[in-house]
Amino acid sequence: MNVPKDLLYTKEHEWIKIEGNSAKIGITDYAQSSLGDVTFVELPDAGKKTELSKAFATVESVKAASDIYAPFSGTVREVNNELQTKPELVNQSPYEKAWFAVIDIDNIEEKKKLLDASAYEKYIKEIKH
Repeated sequence: MNVPKDLLYTKEHEWIKIEGNSAKIGITDYAQSSLGDVTFVELPDAGKKTELSKAFATVESVKAASDIYAPFSGTVREVNNELQTKPELVNQSPYEKAWFAVIDIDNIEEKKKLLDASAYEKYIKEIKH
């Protein structure tokens, strides 16, 4: 299971890369593996407001549909439109090519709710047992 050390994580299996006052978001290797072959990604519109821990995108796979939750309150600045035509990128490259959105963060203090890589790895081990 690939868990890059330079990212932060949620217990809902999203990864977050904070860059200045924005956060790039995607789903983890664990999440894409659990979902199986991703067939569709529904992304928010740029300009949409996000609310901490509320669904803002959806991923559909051969197994299930899953909501993607905002790790920060803020505003969607940019979305990865390539996922509309190539949802398989979520399985092939969850951390590089398959980011979902960039959110301009309203409250950086919400970062305290996120997990670092070692805490996320420990969490995955706990839920597997």
